[in-house]
Amino acid sequence: MKLPRRLSGAAALVLAGLLATAMSLSSTDSARAGQTSLRAADPSVLRVGGTYVAVQSVGTGIVVRQASSPAALASAPARQVWTDTHDLGEVWAPQIVRDGGRYHIYFTAGRKAAHRMYVISSAGPDSGYGAATRMALPDDKWAIDGTMFTFEGRRWFVWSGWAGDTDGEQNLYIARMSSPSTTTGPRYVISQPRESWERIVGHPFVNEGPEPIKDPNGQLHIVYSANGSWSDQYCLADLRLRAGGDPTHVWDWYKSNGCLFGSNRASMMRGWDPTLHVNGPGHHTFVLLDGDIATSPPAGPTFPLMYHAVPKGQPYTWDNRYWYTGTFCWWGDTTYSRSGVPGAGTDTGWGLKFFE
Repeated sequence: MKLPRRLSGAAALVLAGLLATAMSLSSTDSARAGQTSLRAADPSVLRVGGTYVAVQSVGTGIVVRQASSPAALASAPARQVWTDTHDLGEVWAPQIVRDGGRYHIYFTAGRKAAHRMYVISSAGPDSGYGAATRMALPDDKWAIDGTMFTFEGRRWFVWSGWAGDTDGEQNLYIARMSSPSTTTGPRYVISQPRESWERIVGHPFVNEGPEPIKDPNGQLHIVYSANGSWSDQYCLADLRLRAGGDPTHVWDWYKSNGCLFGSNRASMMRGWDPTLHVNGPGHHTFVLLDGDIATSPPAGPTFPLMYHAVPKGQPYTWDNRYWYTGTFCWWGDTTYSRSGVPGAGTDTGWGLKFFE
């Protein structure tokens, strides 16, 4: 594994420990690192006290699992909390969020161009959810993978969608919220798949699966999946909001110069190595206390992560995706660069390292 030239002392210690651990694994154990028995996509997990809560789409419904660790979620009982009794269509990528002592599950439902965002809410994580509310997102265009978060005392909603009514490009959008189920004002584009490394697989070109998190300096990041999920070029990349930046201003966001978690060396950001055991890692979840993006601890140790991927050696198909446990850590002095757009050409701050 290559090391960046600029490392924080904490990050160097973390990496040394991870390398020692990796070398102690047998080849068999290493090949299975992090793989759970759950053959599924799009994990969403949060921690409440000592309990890990996960949501998953199953056919035309949504189930919740609870366990004492992320790895144990795959074998935990699946309790159905919502069923599509109105034939809304395909149910995709539920996201569970805790806000004001209530649980909100955001999910996509629909067919083809009719996919839209919905939300169900409850006082408990695995029961008591009411009927689904269709979210009235600005412009009412095709929308998937939405989730709510709180940043600087304000609720926000971020999702993947189309600019118009046809499928050519999936962008990331953000909007303010007046309540956990209601956006207010316009939508703002914050990322489009325009870099060469996120246009390897297209038709459409894809930015999706946005997951917010705050770094040790309090800056907002949106980590997302790039390239088509039907390809092993699927990977995770990072958007970092500049210090003091406006989340609605696209030029206040700086994008990593390549994938930060992927299986193809050619598309990785310099200093980041491809995965050893999986192909196409993507659509991840930061496993945070109460799902609060402000609860990620400071740099130093690694923190839990879940994502889906296909084991190396298996054909890359949607049916071969499994949930995986992994870890991430904050990586100091990481420079993202750009050209030909307004604002400074470089921005240096915290990046992320992901580990299988």
